[in-house]
Amino acid sequence: MIYQRSSALFAEAKKYIPGGVNSPVRAFKAVGGDPIFVKEAKGAYLYDEDGNQLIDYIASWGPLILGHAYEPVINAVVEKAKKGTSFGMPTEIETELAKMAVSMVPNIDKIRFVNSGTEACMSAVRLARGYTGKDKIIKFAGCYHGHSDSFLIQAGSGAITFGSPNSPGVTQGTAKDTLLADYNDLEGVKALAEANKGEIAAIILEPIAGNMGCIIPTDEFIHGLRQLCTEEGILLLFDEVMTGFRLGKGGAQEALGIDADIVMFGKVIGGGLPVGAFAAREEIMSHLAPEGPVYQAGTLSGNPLAMSAGLAMLTELNNKPEVFTSLAEKTEYLHKGIAELLTEKSVANQINRYGSMISVHFCEEAVVDFASSAKGNNDTFKKYFHGMLDQGIYLPPSAFESYFLNDAISYVDLDKTIEAVKNIF
Repeated sequence: MIYQRSSALFAEAKKYIPGGVNSPVRAFKAVGGDPIFVKEAKGAYLYDEDGNQLIDYIASWGPLILGHAYEPVINAVVEKAKKGTSFGMPTEIETELAKMAVSMVPNIDKIRFVNSGTEACMSAVRLARGYTGKDKIIKFAGCYHGHSDSFLIQAGSGAITFGSPNSPGVTQGTAKDTLLADYNDLEGVKALAEANKGEIAAIILEPIAGNMGCIIPTDEFIHGLRQLCTEEGILLLFDEVMTGFRLGKGGAQEALGIDADIVMFGKVIGGGLPVGAFAAREEIMSHLAPEGPVYQAGTLSGNPLAMSAGLAMLTELNNKPEVFTSLAEKTEYLHKGIAELLTEKSVANQINRYGSMISVHFCEEAVVDFASSAKGNNDTFKKYFHGMLDQGIYLPPSAFESYFLNDAISYVDLDKTIEAVKNIF
């Protein structure tokens, strides 16, 4: 395929935008080459500025679960935009979306809307600290919760030492309150909790990880975290920005059978528009301003365009729960097809899948955490990514990202995708 116009647009963008992009993964640094500039999209397909059609496996990194330009969502946004885009005042549709979300998700009584997943996670941690009166949090290597300072922390010299910032601009003062653990390592978390007894406000994680590829928690790990938090008076925070309303109506809490204390949402809940949210039981949410002392605010929070898109999306999913089964079946079909081909061609691979999330890792051993994810062969991944792109398949341009299927993808598209893998190796 030819990407002449995309390359020219990228060169122009770099003159005015740092790195030419407004979110780093878009720059293709991990795979090489110039990023693809999208002109429009419909259903399962992207159409780039050079006129190429691509089968899309990122779905705007998750929110477009029913496909691009899904008519009920588009119509809702267009009709709402005609009446004004933002007021900085309460609107009825905020309550309608809140009521819908609370009815679909277990273990939440109230929800606060914000403008991004980063903001949702940042605010949830502040609320957890305010509610518990404690300062420290535990996060997991490879779990991404946005670019708030508290989350951009790398491991220190040992398992129970303070973290150190891994981005300039994050202070040591912030880093000292963030403790780093390994995903699926319950004993490591217990050691951190013991070494910092009575000081930990929250444990935050992606219940199904999507930022080191798709990684699934073991039953022992996820149930053990819940038990530990209950015993130690620590709040369990589920970052469901990716999994919320994608793995089922009730997200990962429902799928895993685990009640979190605070749940963060984004992606699907906004139907593709910028939005985030965090939710919890009444006793926790009552600590949030204006009811309580924990402050959080946002001029565009709950704006009518995002709320209308979210309400239209959640209404469709609530009325058509068979979508979740359909997506899971398509993802399983893709998994089996790719795995069979790679194995036939003696290409080392591990494929992780949960619901409509999937990732392909080019390595021998099981991928269960960030360290094992990092062992994948990056040269093979680059060959795979560009080989798929040349055949009209758009995958995440990083080995550390989950694919997100949308239900507009057909079995014809899946077969084309599997055949494309065959042509590469």
